[in-house]
Amino acid sequence: MLDVRQLSVSYGDLQALRDVSFHVNPGELVAVVGPNGAGKTTALRAILGLIPAASGEVVFGASRLTDEPSHRRVRQGIALVPEGRRVFPFMSVLENLELAAHATRGGREIPGRLEQVRALFPVLGERRAQLAGSLSGGEQQMLAIGRALMARPRLLMLDEPSLGLAPIVVDRLYGAIRELRDQGLTILLVEQYVYGALELADRAYVLETGRIAREGAGRDLLHDDYIRKTYLVV
Repeated sequence: MLDVRQLSVSYGDLQALRDVSFHVNPGELVAVVGPNGAGKTTALRAILGLIPAASGEVVFGASRLTDEPSHRRVRQGIALVPEGRRVFPFMSVLENLELAAHATRGGREIPGRLEQVRALFPVLGERRAQLAGSLSGGEQQMLAIGRALMARPRLLMLDEPSLGLAPIVVDRLYGAIRELRDQGLTILLVEQYVYGALELADRAYVLETGRIAREGAGRDLLHDDYIRKTYLVV
């Protein structure tokens, strides 16, 4: 479904990604893990067209997206849950959700989409009239994921969904992500929470200093000596 080919991205003289290649098959959950500053967020932003690529290609399905603006990529079926959630704090939970459906011209489908989001995150139904900025961090992350799902994506990209959340909340979120994967949604998950991401992923890539350092099945990488020593030893 997604094929990233030799992607390079620079910020001035700083090269954030160097010839990065990876792919995501339909129905897979693929994780990209690595330390802070490795280029993980940059990769997601480049896939969505929020920042320009210096070189390389992004292919989604049969479409070459490299020169497409971000709004067209969204309408082709890519949704991003950004790092830090970035909900609209002075809009209600319901308004945040409805906005995403309207942005993808799905206004007529709002009731059905809302019901799906409420089934995944019942608390959002309970808080529908509450201002998004007054939600807890975990509830805001649920809202950010629900907002992305309102766009009916073919590919859901999650950027550090566990960031700043208590372990019990992370467990709940990962349960929801697992449920979405089991329903057949294709997911690209970027995380510093290496253990949780690798345990959940069908396949994974380890990104370090802008390059792919390791790749393989998620469970296999959990037992890789390098990964265990570098990321999993407390």
